[in-house]
Amino acid sequence: MSTTSTQYDNVITKCRNLYINKMKDYGSAWRILRLPSLTDQIFIKAQRIRGLQQNEVQKVDEGQVSEFIGIINYSVMALIQLELGVVEQPDLNLEEAIKAYDQKVALTKSLMEDKNHDYGEAWRDMRVSSLTDLILQKLLRVKQIEDNKGKTLVSEGIDANYQDMINYAVFALIHLEA
Repeated sequence: MSTTSTQYDNVITKCRNLYINKMKDYGSAWRILRLPSLTDQIFIKAQRIRGLQQNEVQKVDEGQVSEFIGIINYSVMALIQLELGVVEQPDLNLEEAIKAYDQKVALTKSLMEDKNHDYGEAWRDMRVSSLTDLILQKLLRVKQIEDNKGKTLVSEGIDANYQDMINYAVFALIHLEA
């Protein structure tokens, strides 16, 4: 489990560094995005990964790694939006955005550790393609919950689905880097 924690942190460090550099380039322009827009951004990335996994020819010179990183960062942004709400103008400075990112990642990693304990690191025996399919399934669930105005009868909420997508994407990146 300590190996998983270290590998998780290494993946998140790469994602966090990209997030910080994009914040420096663009500021917090993403704060104007409504939740369905973030969900759709994640969906596009997951669909591209699935296409890369199924197609013999790749026409854009970016592979699965950058797309999984995008899934992680957009999912963290969605969790931040769930907490702070959508704004009309960018409102977070770099320090505030990093603090919010770190907070959401810490909660998500804690969830991963709890589930990883209970499931006995079953993800290590899964294929990257299966993790991609699980992310797509979670996205379809989130879209349905969004269409239901955030209401569920017996299921976990949108936040838990975004956290699962982050964790599945981290697992996929660990596999791809092995």
